[in-house]
Amino acid sequence: MSKVTWKPGTFIYPLPVVMISCGTMDKSNIITVAWTGILNTNPATVYISVRPTRYSYGLIKECGEFVINLTNKDLVKATDWCGVKTGAKVDKFSKMNLHKEKANFVKCPMIKESPVSVECKVREVKEFGSHHMFIADVLAINADEKYIDKKGAFDISKCDLIAYSNGHYYQMGKKIGKFGFSVQKKRKK
Repeated sequence: MSKVTWKPGTFIYPLPVVMISCGTMDKSNIITVAWTGILNTNPATVYISVRPTRYSYGLIKECGEFVINLTNKDLVKATDWCGVKTGAKVDKFSKMNLHKEKANFVKCPMIKESPVSVECKVREVKEFGSHHMFIADVLAINADEKYIDKKGAFDISKCDLIAYSNGHYYQMGKKIGKFGFSVQKKRKK
């Protein structure tokens, strides 16, 4: 068996697909982003990459804040729709029947229907060709109570999160291991 070589491109899949809410409670928008991730643990630092031609780019640049809203199978249609329509012409919250929820540390609204909303403050913008990367500090993580167990732990497996891969959306599957399981000592029976 051998591999086929292709020209350089963006083929690191799957990716989380998230809805970014930006602007203010009065003038807000949602943009769907699959180019997002974690940069650092302490301080908690994340990024999103956005084309400068997108309507949301200006809102994020102006406010210096955004909210990363995780998406799930119930939000897949809204996630796709908010990625193909422009907020310059349509109110995505009302068209997709999504509700604004006041954030604790940023002026941007959170998306109430999202299982997790991550409040972010832009630290730096890196300009790369087609996209600019907003590097941001995480100010707060807001999780829907229905995903928190009796011990106060967040159970992400109950969220039915979705991912993006090569032009398609996929529901995340079952858990197949945990960090460190490959070196964990087995208990004697």
